[in-house]
Amino acid sequence: MRGRNFRGELDTFLAGHEQDLIGFRRDLHMHPELAFAEYRTTQRVADRLTAAGLMPSVLPRGTGLICEVGSGDGPTVALRADIDALPVPDEKDVPYSSTVPGVCHACGHDVHTTILLGTALFLAQQAEAGLLPGRVRLIFQPAEELPGGALEVMASGGISGVDRIFGLHCDPRVEVGKVGLKSGPITSACDKVTIRVSGPGGHTARPHLTADLVFALAKILTELPTGLSRRVDPRSSLSLVWGRVEAGSVANAIPDDGVAEGTVRCLDEDAWHAAPELIKGLLDSVAGAYGVEARMDYARGVPPVVNDKVSVQMLTEAAMGVLGEGSAVPTQQSLGGEDFGWYLESVPGAYARLGTRKPGSDQLADIHQGTFDVDETCIGTGVRFLAATALTALWEGRRPTSAEPVAGIAMS
Repeated sequence: MRGRNFRGELDTFLAGHEQDLIGFRRDLHMHPELAFAEYRTTQRVADRLTAAGLMPSVLPRGTGLICEVGSGDGPTVALRADIDALPVPDEKDVPYSSTVPGVCHACGHDVHTTILLGTALFLAQQAEAGLLPGRVRLIFQPAEELPGGALEVMASGGISGVDRIFGLHCDPRVEVGKVGLKSGPITSACDKVTIRVSGPGGHTARPHLTADLVFALAKILTELPTGLSRRVDPRSSLSLVWGRVEAGSVANAIPDDGVAEGTVRCLDEDAWHAAPELIKGLLDSVAGAYGVEARMDYARGVPPVVNDKVSVQMLTEAAMGVLGEGSAVPTQQSLGGEDFGWYLESVPGAYARLGTRKPGSDQLADIHQGTFDVDETCIGTGVRFLAATALTALWEGRRPTSAEPVAGIAMS
């Protein structure tokens, strides 16, 4: 591997494939599909992989697929892309705008899918030439936005035998040609909590003869977030924020039930695991003081994505090798949720942020907005970066014999 013009091989590959990949991305963008309904997307990817001589396997539910490149006794590195869209109307005036009312790729998953496809086609060429020291498992995951897709992949054995896993996500805050990297937590845990409160109800003229359910619910809404801030290390950033509250239908009657729904977000894995029991204890304490019954439904969403330090170093080396000096830039941990965190609870790996903003542009259409789009040169950047990451991880993960040291990757 040492001494090969790997960067030149990527240049040659992209010279012949980049425009085709951009066209593939635009086709996906025009035909977005929601979580666990990505049948067309799955088929389009499967057809392209099959045409390249690979053997994709569709997941049991019928959406999403897994495909391996290479063989042999070397390490197995997984690369993951999410394929689902969002229930958000497309507000862009472009030739490739969504043809599905109320649905669009407002998070860049069409870009992720295209990048992984391009990486697969390049790695297939490498494998055919006998240049892969191991296997690369391609995971085209459904339902990241639901979430649930990562757990579906894992239940199907998708990361069985994987030594290391990598993924990336579009980031409009970062310029094209650069990737945002961070060791440790890079996203937040995100769960959903539902509180249902019940009591005898009654007349607002005689609250002392019943349980004032609305007042009790209001105290729950304010006391639970406040209590959490005093019971948990503030560095964990454990937060409970309400999004829906409902109780009663008239002004002069105390209702007998009410509901509140919100999200729990957390930057620290230990605090995330402790959150349900802690919130339940606070809820019982507040509800008991006002004579109402309260039931909590706590739905786990995703854990934080916690990047492995060694894997981040591999990402850094890959970026510097094929994108150049200064291409790997620091990024901050966000409060957004990402189900890639489930993989990292079982396998070491790392998650990167791919720059999608045109250099010099001051326009910033954030993700999850109908105006979101990318500078499509990021597709070539992403293919270079993921391919280099896979090869870096394969070579550095290879166990040398006494007569054969592990070779490094010459990117120039």
